[in-house]
Amino acid sequence: MKTAAKLIAVIILAAMALATGYWWGSGKSPALALMPSKPAPEATKPQGKTQGKVLYYRNPMGHPDTSPLPKKDSMGMDYLPVYEGEEPPSDNSVVKISTEKVQKLGVKTEIAALRELTRTVRAVATVQTDERRLYTVAPKFEGWIQRLHVNTTGQAVSKGEALMEVYSPELITAQHEYLIARKGMQSVEGSGLEVQAGMQRLSENALQRLRNWDISETDLQMLQQEGQIRRYLTLRSAASGVVIEKLAIQGKRFMPGEILYQIADLTKVWMLADVFEQDLSMVHRGQSATIRMDAYPDKVFNGEVTFIYPTVMPETRTAKVRIELPNKQGLLKPDMYGRVEFASFHSKDKVLAVPDSAVLDTGTRRLVLVALGEGRFEPRTVKLGIHAEGYAEVLDGLAAGEAVVVSANFLIDAESNLRAALNGFGYNAPASTPGASEQVKPGTSSGASMPANHHGVGSIEAMDWAHATVTIAHDPIASLNWPAMTMDFRTKDPALLRPLKPGQRVDFKIIEEPAGEYVIVRIQPLGASSAASNQGGH
Repeated sequence: MKTAAKLIAVIILAAMALATGYWWGSGKSPALALMPSKPAPEATKPQGKTQGKVLYYRNPMGHPDTSPLPKKDSMGMDYLPVYEGEEPPSDNSVVKISTEKVQKLGVKTEIAALRELTRTVRAVATVQTDERRLYTVAPKFEGWIQRLHVNTTGQAVSKGEALMEVYSPELITAQHEYLIARKGMQSVEGSGLEVQAGMQRLSENALQRLRNWDISETDLQMLQQEGQIRRYLTLRSAASGVVIEKLAIQGKRFMPGEILYQIADLTKVWMLADVFEQDLSMVHRGQSATIRMDAYPDKVFNGEVTFIYPTVMPETRTAKVRIELPNKQGLLKPDMYGRVEFASFHSKDKVLAVPDSAVLDTGTRRLVLVALGEGRFEPRTVKLGIHAEGYAEVLDGLAAGEAVVVSANFLIDAESNLRAALNGFGYNAPASTPGASEQVKPGTSSGASMPANHHGVGSIEAMDWAHATVTIAHDPIASLNWPAMTMDFRTKDPALLRPLKPGQRVDFKIIEEPAGEYVIVRIQPLGASSAASNQGGH
């Protein structure tokens, strides 16, 4: 019995041990399964791309300025961080086109070199009389015209030539006084010196009065020699020239100061040229000018610029430039029409220049495409000076020896769209939200690549009529992710600005052009569109 009892006790203890082991294993094994003895490297890595070290912070609007520390731009937008491995490549402004495509486009280049720019300014002109060679015949006494010696307009006269014979009581009285004084001198020859000097003064005064009335010395000498009063005295021309106006008529009574003849010396004339105001800087005094007249197509006349008038005609935006030239043969006649060319050298030194065809003008800036070789082209913003002989002076943005595209540059623009390249050197328009403001008209394909319209509301701060631009302080534009800010916009049609004025609240729509610039295609006072729609509904 004792042996059986011991066996039963051993069996019970074994069962209890087995039960305890089972309980221990079932309670602890799950926790131990979740605790690996050595962490796996994969478990420490986050899912997705990691962000490395911040290199710098870039302008949120795509401008080239950067900052080593977080900051805000002038419109209050935060600069965006650029992480290690995300920095743009150094040649992100370079447009790459295959060699085959370049050959198909017919791309031609030319080296930017130093040139001596000679610009020819052309203007229309008319012949005018030299104002310093105009003479009038206006007697200083009252009288009557007895006889005309020069009786036609356009008749040539010489200095001292007789123009007409006149009768005047004042001339007869002056002659009579002279003759009396002359006889008095003879009668007082034996008198004292004072009496003789007095009579001499009376005689000279009478002659001087006749001189003051423009009686010639020839007629006065005849009076002295003959000693007789002449009823009719002759008026003579004071200069050589051509009669351009004749008001004298035989038998006419004239008053003191009345103009009877106008005589012009045409041996030297003026050409008055109408030069546009943008060309005035190329014209200066002492400059030579070449003149061609419609009346003499086979002849070339040469003159010199002597004066630039200080005013501009508001109707034509031109200024008068005076050119003097000889006219000894009398070929040039007043009011003749001609064409003038001014050969102007921009500078004594040569300047860096490129062909006009190399310049791409976006309206707000000017670009050239610099050929880097192997189908690579870099758009470059340039500052230009004068244009002459098909070339444009480059003031900044280009160096001598660089090759620029002079042919097919617009095709390269269309081929590459230039947008990505333009972002790299000064403009990066925020991308619009996919699908925002993109509407496909019925009957058209969505693949037509029509530019998206973006709607905005704001206040006009300023307007520039000359460049068709407007400054708008606009509200946030959701389709572009733009916050409220003040920006300059160019209008597609300058006429859109006519009904507007600064300070006005406006509703406008903009589109993005291929060069990355946003342009206003519709603008009107705020509320005008809704009012129009309400009227249409009724």
